[in-house]
Amino acid sequence: MPHPHIDVSIASLATPTDLTAFREINEDWISRLFTLADEDRRLLADPIGQIVRPGGDVLIAHDASGEAVGCVALVSYGDGIFELAKMGVTQSAQGAGIGRRLIDAAIRRGTELGGRRLFLGTSTRLEAAVHLYEAAGFHRITRDRLPVADYYARADILMEISLA
Repeated sequence: MPHPHIDVSIASLATPTDLTAFREINEDWISRLFTLADEDRRLLADPIGQIVRPGGDVLIAHDASGEAVGCVALVSYGDGIFELAKMGVTQSAQGAGIGRRLIDAAIRRGTELGGRRLFLGTSTRLEAAVHLYEAAGFHRITRDRLPVADYYARADILMEISLA
């Protein structure tokens, strides 16, 4: 049953519990809908080394009780280009607008980190996510706009937004 509204605070990854939540939230939705790829495992096993230290960030949404209910990563590709990646909301907290708040927080954080462009890959199977990204101002792009040649096979929709 979706919640009409859950108060959340969104902040950068800060504790071992946040690390675990980031991994578990993503493993849950990816393995439920797709197959965990080696790239997923690499990022989820070491978000500090693979995402944060190279210039990105991981944001965690906590509810009023302090429980992690969602997450999103900003993966740096250098030159002001970031990927919005690994966004997930726990099943119990879905439908409460947390995904949209995570996207907005990621756009703000990407701008703070000096980002010029934020891209993402998603799937037509994730209709709600596609609508959220479009509502936030992302537009569809072709694969040649990506800063990386080898990208997730499950991503059949690619999108980007310019950051001011």
